[in-house]
Amino acid sequence: MEFSVLAHVDVILGFAIFILTIFSKFEVPPVMGFLVTGMLIGPYGLGILNGGQNVDLNSELGVVFLLFTIGVDLSLKELWKMKTAVMVGGSLQILLTTAIVLIVCSYLGFSPATSTFLGFLISLSSTAIVLKVFQDRNEVYTPQGKTSLAILIFQDLAIVPLILITPILAGSSVSFDGALQSMFFKGSLVILVFILSAKFLVPWIFYHVGRTGSKQLFLVSVVFICLSAAVFTSSIGLSLALGAFLAGIVISGSQYSQQAMGNILPLKDMFMSFFFVSIGMLLNISYLLDHLPLLILAAVALILIKAVAGVAITFLLGYPLRTTILTGLALSQVGEFSFVLSRLGLEYSLLTEETYQAFLAVSIVTMGVTPFLINASYKPADFLIKKVSGTDFGMKLVKGLYSESFEEKENVEPDMKDHLIVVGFGFSGKTISNAAKTADIPYIIVESNPEIVKQETMKGERIQYGDAVFGAVLEHAGIKNARVLVIGISDAAATRKIVEKAKELNPNICIIAKVHDLQEMKRLNTLGADEIIPEEYETSVEIFVRLLEKYLVPREDIEKMVDDVRANGYRRLRKLVVDTGVDSGFSIKDGLPGIDIQVLKVGRGSDFDGKTLADLEFRKKHGVTVLSVRRRSNMISTPAGDFLLQENDACILLGKPEELYNVRKFFKSARG
Repeated sequence: MEFSVLAHVDVILGFAIFILTIFSKFEVPPVMGFLVTGMLIGPYGLGILNGGQNVDLNSELGVVFLLFTIGVDLSLKELWKMKTAVMVGGSLQILLTTAIVLIVCSYLGFSPATSTFLGFLISLSSTAIVLKVFQDRNEVYTPQGKTSLAILIFQDLAIVPLILITPILAGSSVSFDGALQSMFFKGSLVILVFILSAKFLVPWIFYHVGRTGSKQLFLVSVVFICLSAAVFTSSIGLSLALGAFLAGIVISGSQYSQQAMGNILPLKDMFMSFFFVSIGMLLNISYLLDHLPLLILAAVALILIKAVAGVAITFLLGYPLRTTILTGLALSQVGEFSFVLSRLGLEYSLLTEETYQAFLAVSIVTMGVTPFLINASYKPADFLIKKVSGTDFGMKLVKGLYSESFEEKENVEPDMKDHLIVVGFGFSGKTISNAAKTADIPYIIVESNPEIVKQETMKGERIQYGDAVFGAVLEHAGIKNARVLVIGISDAAATRKIVEKAKELNPNICIIAKVHDLQEMKRLNTLGADEIIPEEYETSVEIFVRLLEKYLVPREDIEKMVDDVRANGYRRLRKLVVDTGVDSGFSIKDGLPGIDIQVLKVGRGSDFDGKTLADLEFRKKHGVTVLSVRRRSNMISTPAGDFLLQENDACILLGKPEELYNVRKFFKSARG
């Protein structure tokens, strides 16, 4: 038996490594690699493995740990910031998708219960795949990235009530009243147990485990809490996944959440791989090949249904047409939680074996095309926008559902001149607008998130709603009379379009753009951007400045070198960091080998408190030299012998490392 378990795991991991290595070269998501691994080694493929309890156990653990990590990572504060998109957008997306699927499936002859259940399955999207693609494109914090994330969060949370609804949807011999009473009792019991655990048990366990300082013991404790919660809910007739999710919620509210997440992620990734492999093993490849044209047609229909639902819901939230199209297409696949739910549907006879096989095949196809679909969605979205923006009604669609109502409430001065336009009201936009306000520079903010525009308008902020890629939006912001345009968004494609359109409307405007990486600089420069600030470049410059400050390079030399770095580009920065002997000024380690500099603070009642430098004879008694003393915000360079040291004076000392170490004790506060 032990060999059997090890053999199962070894075969799965070996094939997964081989297939994922090939898939990575074509940028296919790892999820697809695990699914294909299961198809290949399963009973319908090469027949190397036939599933069994070992694989099923590992796949169940994968679901448990997945729900647990979602619970731990769930920040109630972040959810509250996105409450409209999460609660309204997420719930409407599931309801609308389920309603469309219910109508279509009922027309095809499925029962109402099965049609509704298929609606549940199809309404869920893949958090893992969508976020991975957006991360690769550096677009997680774009409007389409944030909106997709909000809806995906709701879908991940919705799996818990959907799991609870499934048995009721399948029907039961127990009376409906009895089922309600049973659910109420079980729900109350679960809530009570988890409140008490969050208040007393979990903090007590982590406190005593944390005192030991053992990372291994902490990991064991996290796994114990996760599995104990899952076993508890399972023992009273609820799902394992529900208990794991609630355990994650309990830990997320404690100070141990980040440590728990760091410990559990490797386990989650490992067991989730077994889950996807087990799903792949269930897919009948012969069925897939025999019905391939029909299944591809069904996959196309499914993508269209989900895309239409996603576009409609995002549009109802008030986003511009471009964001709604990109979001709808991003959410147009079936998600990993649908597999969890589908197995429950098979267990409760809501799905026949043939329907189950068709669902698996169609789902895998939609997941496989998702990265390519998202990457290819930008050009069709722009093409569609150009086609519909020629009329007044079309322009209303392009700008967003609530654009007119926002225009009536905007706190924008008419006919502004020589002003600043800030695109995007994220961290960069807020910083720039605050600086402009302080310097009394006239400015206006352009933001495509209707929730942010609504909140900031109520605060009296000079903000207007719209997608700045459109000339009409820029014209409304007074682009023809503006002096400077600052683009602080994370969407590289949108930034290029804004630069191009702004220069077309006002060739004399100065454009300052933020980009994520250096590769984007050349494109924006060609389009006419005047100042381009790569995030990674400025981060490196700041690290470079801090490095030189630590080596006490004079401030004027630092400023000169930073100007040189910015003038010559990122390649120059790397040269300066490597070749410090040429450009980085005086180096303590190279110029004075065996000599170091330390800053030590005079403690209250220490041996040096209230004494002059002449009395202390630093050089004679301790072998170190006092270069300067900082007293609060004043720097006293080369202080004279009669200089009196006081508490909290910071002395900058030069000497050998061992002498600097020995003199430290004289600076410490006297003990009472």
